[in-house]
Amino acid sequence: MPRPKPALILADDERQKLLTLARRPKSTQRLAQRARIVLACADEPNNRVVARRLGLCAATVGTWRSRFVARRLDGLVDEPRPGAPRAVTDADVERVVTRTLECRPPAATHWSTRGMARASGLSQSAVSRIWRAFGLKPHLQDTFKLSADPFFVEKVRDVVGLYLAPPARAIVLSVDEKSQVQALDRTQPLLPMTPGDPERRTHDYVRHGTTSLFAALDVASGRVVGRCHRRHRHQEFLKFLDHLDRSVAREPGTAVHLVLDNYATHKTPAVKRWFVRHPDYHLHFTPTGSSWLNQVERFFAAITEKRIRRGTFASVTALERAIEEYLVEHNKDPRPFAWVADADSILDRVKKVCERTSDSGH
Repeated sequence: MPRPKPALILADDERQKLLTLARRPKSTQRLAQRARIVLACADEPNNRVVARRLGLCAATVGTWRSRFVARRLDGLVDEPRPGAPRAVTDADVERVVTRTLECRPPAATHWSTRGMARASGLSQSAVSRIWRAFGLKPHLQDTFKLSADPFFVEKVRDVVGLYLAPPARAIVLSVDEKSQVQALDRTQPLLPMTPGDPERRTHDYVRHGTTSLFAALDVASGRVVGRCHRRHRHQEFLKFLDHLDRSVAREPGTAVHLVLDNYATHKTPAVKRWFVRHPDYHLHFTPTGSSWLNQVERFFAAITEKRIRRGTFASVTALERAIEEYLVEHNKDPRPFAWVADADSILDRVKKVCERTSDSGH
């Protein structure tokens, strides 16, 4: 007589879970097979019959029948296998993390994996794993700038309010200058990119002069009005304002809101008289040292990355021609930048930075 087997009765939720595991294409094959074994055993008490039906040996069927009866669904998961004891203890991890955050190596500004390995007595790979687990990157450094403008809060709310909720029947333009753009040429011809090799250039260059790009970004449409001038004075800014006034298509009486920084060129008596003669223009100044609030800076970053930085220009005229071509191409399909941060979230982040710097001990 065969040995009696423990009863295998499935609850409705267990059967549904087993069917899901057996049919899901992303389940591991071992787990799917075990689910099929249990489902078959629920209908057939003989292990040999189930084994022949599924193409397995009777011992395998008996093992997973017993595991499921004893531990239900948890019994289908592989048990942890014994292995070598941990070489890096929790105390070692805490020591490395604490030393990375609170100490500096002798005669250096930051830790390296090899330096921390020597100081902690661990291997370099162990230190690297600990740093990755805790997101520590001592070799990286970022920058920040806190504005000392006494009206910082008011100006942030004013400018961000224009971006998120512009006035009805009004045009919002972000205006600034990218000054001293250098026309750089390489001393030898570029080596073009080939399969397996990037584009290469000489490290030395020849300067052919500079130009300044005056630009106004339409916040709603992403269209940019730009013009290059060889000098960066209030006279050139006035010329750009005249060009901007002619270029912006608007109905009579439509208000134009300009977002500007605090550069002296924007506040000379001649510039102030220009705005008195054009009462439809309203000025909104970003806080001192907060150029990141001016959306046109994002356009300047794009044109620098895509056209200027890797370009070679034999003259200032060639540089200005390249800038004008980029403006034309950009305005064929302009897309606005998505500004999503409201004033409260910006001020909250600035508050946190102020709290960290005030408690840093510097």
